[in-house]
Parts: sequence; structure tokens; C-alpha cells
Amino acid sequence: MPLAAAPRLDTGDTAWLLAATALVLLMTPGLALFYGGMVRTKSVLNMLMMSFVSIALVTVVWLVAGYSLAFGDDAFAGLIGGLGHLGLAGIGPDSLTGTVPTFLFSTFQLTFAIITAALISGAVADRTKFAGWLVFVPVWMLLVYVPVAHWVWGPGGWITQSLGALDFAGGLVVEIASGASGLALCLVLGPRIGFKKDAMRPHNLPMVMLGAGLLWFGWLGFNGGSALGANGLAAASLLNTLVAGCTGLLGWLFVEQRRDGHPTTFGAASGAVAGLVAITPACGVVSMPGAAVVGLAAGVVCSYAVAWKFRFGYDDSLDVVGVHFVGGVVGTLLIGLFATSVMTGGKEGLFYGGGLGQLGRQAVAVAVVAAYTFLATYGIGKVLDRVMGLRASAEEERTGLDQTVHAETAYDHGVLGHAGGPLHSASPVTSPVSPLAKDRKPSA
Repeated sequence: MPLAAAPRLDTGDTAWLLAATALVLLMTPGLALFYGGMVRTKSVLNMLMMSFVSIALVTVVWLVAGYSLAFGDDAFAGLIGGLGHLGLAGIGPDSLTGTVPTFLFSTFQLTFAIITAALISGAVADRTKFAGWLVFVPVWMLLVYVPVAHWVWGPGGWITQSLGALDFAGGLVVEIASGASGLALCLVLGPRIGFKKDAMRPHNLPMVMLGAGLLWFGWLGFNGGSALGANGLAAASLLNTLVAGCTGLLGWLFVEQRRDGHPTTFGAASGAVAGLVAITPACGVVSMPGAAVVGLAAGVVCSYAVAWKFRFGYDDSLDVVGVHFVGGVVGTLLIGLFATSVMTGGKEGLFYGGGLGQLGRQAVAVAVVAAYTFLATYGIGKVLDRVMGLRASAEEERTGLDQTVHAETAYDHGVLGHAGGPLHSASPVTSPVSPLAKDRKPSA
């Protein structure tokens, strides 16, 4: 038998993955704006900081041990990778993963890990100790994200290799893992002061829309880059991502109009994100019509799911459970209906003649990942809460974490001048931090 040709660097694939990596990294600042606009004025900067500090924390953990444990050669029964690449040992400029440099592949996967950790912060907004978050993120990354990433994407990972479930770009690894973990952590911390009683409306809807736009832009690299090449699969994944975001937006607005009589900007942003979440696992395995259905289903289902927190009493501050967990479940399960061999190269869903087998495999993967990430995160949260405390004090929460933790405010509510007078007040500034006024509510 002739020997297989050695892998060779493809400059086109490398150029595309370089661009995709930058796009995915941009998603975390986009998420910061999306979340920042959704909270009240007194905790905007804290929300931004939770996302930005995740970039730094996850990068350090990933380069030291995370990449090796997630993508190193399997060390035990498809559950975890080995330690051969600690600190990226054994990887050089000429090392390849497929047709791209391994350094680039590792960095691309790093950006996925970053945004997954940052997503969890939305479930516990307004009430989490920043110091606690600094400890939680590295621990969660090693004990929760890294094993699940190996199960699904790592060499010999049991969900892909043994079970045969499909997850093209992160429905299990990113969306369900972050959503289930967010639910666990918000149960550990308990509800915000005034939950179900006080109005906790988004303070800046233009910021929310800007953040959603940046997320959508970055998601094209998130899903399209997961093809790991500049090829037809990348193009199909990118198109499916765009389509699902559109139908998710329309589905959410349809529900709002029918239920409330008003299609809202907040609903448009949330619906687009719901569609993008759901298509993430499916973008490389379903056709364009299938992507449209996946996005539409997520927009409709998630628009109802966000209200579950009021019925069941868990304070998922920014709807991480209702959008990312539920949307991830919808998209991952619908692979079992809409997967087509044109995209997968073999496996097919029920509607394409594949029977119920693939749907069953998808359901098992969803159940296992949801259960593991929830229980593991709940345990981590309980231990950290007992050791150092994860919940901010009642006084800090009422005053706002921006002022009490960061000694800053997002908006200067002081008087800068008066009608007909100079732009700046002649009064000397006595403090670098202006006291916060009452939370502003969006106008009708």
C-alpha cells in the first residue's frame, strides 16, 4: 500500500483561520457590551470586567494545561487528554493540525474557551464577588470545560468516537455547558435583592443591540472557522449561521407581537442570539433549509423559556439558561432530524432517511453534558462559597458593584453646567467617583 502523504501547510486555510480566530475573540468584548447594556447602571462596569478578565484568566489556564488536557492524545477512555503538551511543550512553528499550524489551532480553540466562561457571568450578574469570579473561572475551566471539550472534539473523545453524536461548533461544549453551569451557579448564589419585585430592565438598549451585532459578526468566524479550512464546508456553515440568526430574530418577534402586541429591540437582539446559539452545533451538518428551521425553532422556544425563571424561582439574571442552554439543546437535538449526508459525509437525521438512531445519540450527549456540567459547577460553587464567599454583600449589591468594587461609575450623573452657562462646572471636583443616581429606566 502506498504511504499516505504527510500533512502540508495550506496558506489559504491558515489565512482563513487567522481571520476566524480574530472574529471569535471579538465576540467576548461584544458579549461584554451585550451583557453590559442589559444590567442596571450601577453594575455596568462590573459586567464588562467579568467578560474582559475572562480573556486573561482563560488564556493563562489554556496555555499552561487546558489545551493539552482537551486536545492532547487521549489518556483514559475518551474522558481526558494527556499531559504531553503542558505549556504547549512539543509544539513548534512547523507543527501542523490538519493543514494549519498547531499554534493557530490552539489559539482558535482558546477563543471558544474564553467566551464559554464569560457567558456564565450573565446568569449571576449584579451580585457576584469579583474576587470569587477570579478564582471560579480557572477552576471551572480545568474541571468542566476541558473534559467536555475532550469528550466532543479531542482525539478519542467518547461522545464523538464512541457514542457518535455530532457537534460541529460547540452546542454541547459551549452552549449547553455554559447554560447548565450558569443555572448551577445562580442557584448557589441565590436571587438578586428585589428579584420578582423590582423592575430590572436593561439600562441601555442601543448597547445591547451593538453587542448583539458584534456577536453575530464574530459568530461567522466561530462557526465558519470550525471547518478548519477555506472550503465549501466553511462557506456552508457561514451561510447557515447567517440564516439561522435571521429566522431566530423573526421567530422571537412573532411571539412578542402575538403575546405582547409589541415587537421590541431587546427581543430582536435576543432572538438573533437564540438562532445563532441553536445553529452552532448544526451549522456544518444541516442544509440551508434545515438551518432556517433550527433558527426559527430556537427563536420561538427561547422566547418562552426566558420566563421560566419567574415560574421556578431561579434568578438567571441575563437569560443564559433561557437562551444558551435551551437554544443549545434545541440545536443539538434537531441534528437528529435534519442532518444530511451532503454535509456530514455519511450520517443522516430522521427527515433524511436516517431513522431515530442519530436523534437518540444526540439526546444522550445532551443529557450527559448537561448533568455533568451542572453537578460539577454546583459543587465548585458550593466549595468556593464556603471557602471565600461568592456573593457580594447586601450593601455592595444595593450600592452597585461598579462603585464598591471598582471605584468607578459608567456614567457621570453629576451636574456639569446649567442652561446658558459654561459647559463645565466651575466647582472643583472633590472625588474621582461620582455618586450613582437612581437606575434609569428605558422610556416607553
